[in-house]
Amino acid sequence: MTFDNGGEFHDHRKLEAVLELETYFCDPHSPWQRGTIENTNGILRRDMPRKTDIANYTARDIDEITWAVNSTPRKCLAYKTPAEAFLENIRCCT
Repeated sequence: MTFDNGGEFHDHRKLEAVLELETYFCDPHSPWQRGTIENTNGILRRDMPRKTDIANYTARDIDEITWAVNSTPRKCLAYKTPAEAFLENIRCCT
């Protein structure tokens, strides 16, 4: 899992232990090192501009935005949607 250098990731070692995965940090001011995150933020920003007060959104609004994010095909997923890739992953592991 790759993080930016935000303080919210100071306990990344706990996450590594619980999820049994390696964590990495991007170089400062290097958004190209986390392209999928930046792309997802761009999709979110279509409906939720920066500094949006989420309190102004209903549960239905959030569900619709979540659907939009999870139903947008991604190059990094061979042009599958995140939902499709997730379902494939579940099928292979059950």
